[in-house]
Amino acid sequence: MTSVMRGLQDRLKDGPVHITLIDPDKQGPSAAASVARSSEEGGTRIVLVGGTTGVDQEKLDGTLAAVRDAVQVPVVIFPAASEVISGNADAIFFMSLMNSRDVRFVVGEAARAALPITKLGIEAIPVGYLVFAPGMLVGRIGDVELLSREDPMRAMEYARACQLFGMDLCYLEGGSGVSAQLPGTVIRAIRSVIDIPLVVGGGIRTPEQAGEAVLAGADIVVTGTMLEREADVASTVRKVVDEMQLAWAQRKAGSC
Repeated sequence: MTSVMRGLQDRLKDGPVHITLIDPDKQGPSAAASVARSSEEGGTRIVLVGGTTGVDQEKLDGTLAAVRDAVQVPVVIFPAASEVISGNADAIFFMSLMNSRDVRFVVGEAARAALPITKLGIEAIPVGYLVFAPGMLVGRIGDVELLSREDPMRAMEYARACQLFGMDLCYLEGGSGVSAQLPGTVIRAIRSVIDIPLVVGGGIRTPEQAGEAVLAGADIVVTGTMLEREADVASTVRKVVDEMQLAWAQRKAGSC
């Protein structure tokens, strides 16, 4: 069986990848499965399940099981805490909140989760997670030294550290529900110092903004909030994917 990460790397050879993020605390398993199914129809390549707060074992298990039954694409856990992990997934983002002031979020939670993940037999994908101002709830809970949207140097240092630590992905986040996406200047600066896939989420509310992130250097775009109240999820995701592909073509043409 092809690993989730290997499959993702293969897909990235042909262009950017869209990921749908579903928070189990915001809807029941049936509604989550419907969003996931529609997202897959629209072209999403991974369904990410998790949230910052309010996700207990019952919600995670139920949502993952329903989503996994509804889609063919990989279902991956976006972990909130080491004690809430499920075997009802294909993989888990094995995350380090790189710019937290608390060692618990940098490595402690990952260490606590390491043996349970191994016992469950799900694939662990090492991810360096960088949180920018304003940070929102994850910034407060994770005791984050927020990265600047105006001066990317510190973020560039952390991103390069992610690659040197051997992480598979570098994930940039402004915080769930944030009103503005990360500036293209920040994404572009970080892209210039790493070769591993660059994930961007937070504040992306339109297909055009997803395209802007890809044009600046994102390989993977994660959207969640923009789909939560969307009547036609499949159509919206399709528009997002189309804009991402167009931006990818423009980016490739500009690098020639």
